[in-house]
Amino acid sequence: MNGELFPRGRAEIVPGAVHVPDWLGTGRQHELLDACRGWARPPAGLRTVHVPGGGTMSARQVCLGRHWVPYRYTGTAVDGDGAPVKPFPGWLGELAHSALAAAYGEAAEPDPYDVALINFYAEGTRMGMHRDAEEESGAPVVSLSLGDSCVFRFGNPENRGRPYQDVELRSGDLFVFGGPARLAYHGVPRVKAHSGPPGLGLTGRLNITLRVSGLPAPAH
Repeated sequence: MNGELFPRGRAEIVPGAVHVPDWLGTGRQHELLDACRGWARPPAGLRTVHVPGGGTMSARQVCLGRHWVPYRYTGTAVDGDGAPVKPFPGWLGELAHSALAAAYGEAAEPDPYDVALINFYAEGTRMGMHRDAEEESGAPVVSLSLGDSCVFRFGNPENRGRPYQDVELRSGDLFVFGGPARLAYHGVPRVKAHSGPPGLGLTGRLNITLRVSGLPAPAH
């Protein structure tokens, strides 16, 4: 509770978008952090993302299953060291399905999750309003937070402006958006430096988003 008068509870932000606070226990957060540190190492490790027009994203990123580069998926880190993308582990797919059950209750499972985008937010990092629109599948996006808290701005599918709602995401929180909210614009206007759990051992914020690409299996 962090000294709060009332505990945070599950909340539907808009239809299809659900926030489940403290979904990841301490042990699972440590396991995910250790895994992220392994994935961030070369080859096809953590890299800076360059966007069309010459700009760069302030959050750094590593991908699993498929490599995301604005605004498409590839099989290799074409904007990094050119190495093949690391595989998407089956246990992450199982975690995604557990997350859907926590957010929506019992429901039909979508196609298997096969892509993870992991963003690292150092102090002062932000993310502009954008949509996750490169997937061929409309399956919900599963978002997991580790480390520092952030202001997560969740908007509408039509434009980057209002209406939107700001939600505080803390270490261990789950956020799922699908259905009518699947293509809503969203972003991170602020990360709250040094706000993460001291025992986790992470300076900054990690956001792990799990997705169903809906794309054919890459050729080997």
